[in-house]
Amino acid sequence: MSAELIGFIGIIVLVLLILFKVPVGLSLLLVGFIGIGLIKNVDVALSQLASSSFSTVNSYSLSVIPLFILMGMFMSNTGFGNDLFTAVEKWIGKVRGGLAIATIGAASIFSAISGSANATTATLAKICIPEMEKYNYKTTFATAAVAAGGTLGSLIPPSVLLILYGALTSEPIGALLIAGIVPGVLMAICFMLMINLQVRKNPEIAPQRTVTVSVKEKIYSLKNVWPFLVIFLISIGGIYIGVFTPNEAGAIGAAGAFILSLVTRRMSIKILLESLDETLRITVMIFFVLIGASIFGRFLALSKIPMLLSDSITSLDVAPFVILTLILVVYFFLGMFLEGIAIMVLTLPIVYPIITDLGYNGLWFGVIMILIVNIGVLTPPLGLSVYIIAGIVKHVSIEQIFKGVIPSIITMILFIIILIIFPEIVTFLPDITFK
Repeated sequence: MSAELIGFIGIIVLVLLILFKVPVGLSLLLVGFIGIGLIKNVDVALSQLASSSFSTVNSYSLSVIPLFILMGMFMSNTGFGNDLFTAVEKWIGKVRGGLAIATIGAASIFSAISGSANATTATLAKICIPEMEKYNYKTTFATAAVAAGGTLGSLIPPSVLLILYGALTSEPIGALLIAGIVPGVLMAICFMLMINLQVRKNPEIAPQRTVTVSVKEKIYSLKNVWPFLVIFLISIGGIYIGVFTPNEAGAIGAAGAFILSLVTRRMSIKILLESLDETLRITVMIFFVLIGASIFGRFLALSKIPMLLSDSITSLDVAPFVILTLILVVYFFLGMFLEGIAIMVLTLPIVYPIITDLGYNGLWFGVIMILIVNIGVLTPPLGLSVYIIAGIVKHVSIEQIFKGVIPSIITMILFIIILIIFPEIVTFLPDITFK
């Protein structure tokens, strides 16, 4: 059996294992190990298993992952998220649809600390939906606002997915985090405009509030926002001006979140242990996936499939834009069935060389890919964000939530098209920072 045939069979088996809910890391590890054993021999496979596991876990650049996760857990578990929404709501809550717009605003700020779409979605669902329902917002509209806001957690730094993209492609992680800032902010603005248009068209979904908040109350509410701004400016701002590396920024951010929690008397032994436990679990899962991805990537390299596909596609007599469009369409459909991390580790060893060979910027493609894969958290049958919300808000059906997020999906697709037409939106800030 040829190495190429073994490679194609391995890819098919991997997809089937993931579809049958076998953990992504284990699926990658098994297919990669067995594939290397078939192409070479068992001794080589065992050697690759040992060397890949050690080199992946021993990578200094990846130490940023648990640090940013821990920072997010401290800010989430100590109740800062609830205070954040309250503050944003006081400023724009009286605008028609203001609570939904406040949800997007809170999601933008919380994403800058959390780094996780799932954590952002779960936190907002607990806080924002009951508040919107209290003011007679239509529940499907409220859940859609939370689902849309949750997607920002994968884009606004410190995005775990952007860090993983950097680990899998060797793109500089600092530049990737900076590249996500402007698209993340613009995406949030697009969601706000979408909400405003929906409310103008159908005012019944979001009745206007009659409660008046004084200027003094608005200013006083900002005391609950400063911890987020301080942590973001120190960590991500430090990367931008070149004071910190991403790893140093993660360490300073985590330490800063811990100190702020102590100063504000929100930290307890229970919260500390819960934050450490959640950080450990998430980190182990991510590193296991990366170990599996490393071994699977070595298997693909031995099978020569990435090189064959890259040569075949780049030699096609079509414009690079056509190939890019086909790749993005494939990503859109993959996002409907697979989780973002699985898509990245499965496709990037093949797709990334093709993209760079076509002359596209690797940082730009990372943001585009994460955006289009992120649509999958809103679409059936996977729709992870929808299922998270449905698990928290028991009285609304999954079908209603999926129906409510359709405008958000359309908005995300239009925004991706804008980034394709104007790639400088993604690249100009990293170019300034790291030139």
